[in-house]
Amino acid sequence: MDKFIIRGGAVLDGTVQVSGSKNSSLPILAATLLTREPCVIRRVPDLSDTNYMTQILAQLGAAVERASGTVEIRAEKVKHVAPYELVRKMRASICVLGPLFGRLGKCTISVPGGCVIGDRPIDIHLRGLQELGATIETKAGDMHIKRGRARSGNAAHGGREINMRGKHGPTVLGTGNLMMAAVLTKGTTVIEGAAAEPEVEDLADFLAKMGARIEGAGSRRIIIQGVKELHGAEHTVIPDRIEAGTFLVAGALAGRKVTLKKANHHHLAAVISKLRESGFEIDATAREITVHGRPSWKGGTITTEPYPGFPTDMQAQFCALYALAEGVSAVTEMIFPERFMHLPELKRMGASVTREGATAIITGVPSLSAAPVMASDLRASAALVLAALRAEGSTEINRVYHIDRGYEHIDEKLTQLGAAIERVQV
Repeated sequence: MDKFIIRGGAVLDGTVQVSGSKNSSLPILAATLLTREPCVIRRVPDLSDTNYMTQILAQLGAAVERASGTVEIRAEKVKHVAPYELVRKMRASICVLGPLFGRLGKCTISVPGGCVIGDRPIDIHLRGLQELGATIETKAGDMHIKRGRARSGNAAHGGREINMRGKHGPTVLGTGNLMMAAVLTKGTTVIEGAAAEPEVEDLADFLAKMGARIEGAGSRRIIIQGVKELHGAEHTVIPDRIEAGTFLVAGALAGRKVTLKKANHHHLAAVISKLRESGFEIDATAREITVHGRPSWKGGTITTEPYPGFPTDMQAQFCALYALAEGVSAVTEMIFPERFMHLPELKRMGASVTREGATAIITGVPSLSAAPVMASDLRASAALVLAALRAEGSTEINRVYHIDRGYEHIDEKLTQLGAAIERVQV
């Protein structure tokens, strides 16, 4: 188990390249199960989550080769049982559900366990599959799913309609799962209340290259015409907007001038807007984004929302930013109301934070001080790294395997920008 030791006070300056999106890569890798033909996926980030996904594909019978960010997959023969020993390590492995059902008409997969950031039920995924004719039986912690006759729906509305909106908004993985199940299901499927995130659109682009007929991806209404079979395809994953957003906050907190290469500023509009409201100068072009640091900045008000609103995956990082801002800030979490595990650790570093239900009230302080802290989840880990960049002294961050799930070599990239960060094996 590794930990980071970060000596605060170093000024970040320079250029860093944004990796491919983790949240795009996982369902796109899973979608290769939909065809017997070879697929090539480029710019897959080197993360523990993507490594787990390739292991799951191999256990399901696919031939997988990976080198230098490119993954080649040929799923000529596929098993219908996803192994528990791998599935339990990554909740996002549930995204093999859709392609296994779509191609084989049956699958067995373990029920996902709890999640530290709050309740993340998959009932919407299952409801969507039932609309496609699935029968679902749970035994000994495993879901056994089989295809029956899909509901015909109302032709006046373009086919069977399935609403994917949950209590806190549309489900991204659920939308992807249903898309992958529907592309090989006879007839028309209309997904209402679909997630509109760029990662959903990226998955739809890959499926279209495979021969799927999909309209409306990136909107709240997606229409899918089922086809008999899909073929192999090549695809390059979009840039990771959350990694890019995290490095923008790093540049704002501790930078002089930090430029992100291969970043899509359209995907970061809400994040860039909030940074500008705090007083930071941001330059954005088609291929890169630059943030100019400043000695002081204003606080702000944030409410997390489904895309194109402010992303829940950037909430923790802005808590770190606002901890040193002038005035009082309010951060309201509407997607995962319990996603505040980072707050007690930030308080250990001297942040002034109180919580009122789903809102964190943050009063800016002049400085933070180094302290031993514990990473609790992926984005909380990132917030602690950001705070440590500005803290006085050397901060020890334990359990950084969380951050390795979603940030490709973050310590090496920060070192490249001038940070004093060391990875230590415990």
